[in-house]
Order: sequence, then C-alpha cells, then structure tokens
Amino acid sequence: MIKTLTKHGNSAALVIERPILDLLGATIDTAFEVVTDGQALVLTPVKDAVKLKKFHKSMDKIGKRYAKSFAELAK
Repeated sequence: MIKTLTKHGNSAALVIERPILDLLGATIDTAFEVVTDGQALVLTPVKDAVKLKKFHKSMDKIGKRYAKSFAELAK
C-alpha cells in the first residue's frame, strides 16, 4: 500500500483507514510506538500505554544516571 502524507498545521499526518485499525485491534485512542531506522517507519499499537509510559520513564532515569558510563562504552 502506498500512502501520501497530509498537511496538518506545521506537521505532516498519515491517515490510517478504519479497516487497517480494525485489523490491528486499534482505535482512535490507541497509542502507537513509532520507530525509525532512518529509512522506514514502523508503527506498533501499544496495548498497555501505562506500562510503556513507565518503561520510557525508567529508561530516561537509567540514561541520566549512567550517562558517563554509556558514553565510555560507546567509545
């Protein structure tokens, strides 16, 4: 399927039709995790948004706490 972006204010939006949402078990209120590798986007419906929010908060906390260690490991 090929889709075209739609202008939405100063941003761009991708319209997802109802049959695709139904296939994914998603609704208008479903949160989606968006991941890119620089070439493609992958949208994954989040079944438990509360858990995902806690996970991201924990990852941010770990990132801040061990920033120096991660920087050294990246060398």
